[in-house]
Amino acid sequence: MAGTEFVRRFLLHVLPTGIKRIRHYGVLASSCKGKKLNAARLELQMPDLNPQALESAQAFMARVNRMDVGLCPCCKVGHLQVTAMLQGQARLPPPVFSELPPNRGPP
Repeated sequence: MAGTEFVRRFLLHVLPTGIKRIRHYGVLASSCKGKKLNAARLELQMPDLNPQALESAQAFMARVNRMDVGLCPCCKVGHLQVTAMLQGQARLPPPVFSELPPNRGPP
């Protein structure tokens, strides 16, 4: 393949400045991932999910490493407790650009 043809084909994959790359769509779209993945598993006749894969990180550490992650890291005696949950913003504010970043292609 000629060098110019290679560069032409390569540049077909570089997005113009200001365009956001969408990585997850279709079955992996976050808005309907659960429903579509379950439907795909049924159609492909996949086995049911392993219940061990659905355990929490705390239960996993207790089972595998025999480690209590709720134990205080300083005194090793008391247990950590959640006293308050901080509410995050429903939506992040839009980024403020003085100018668009330069088009530098894929990382």
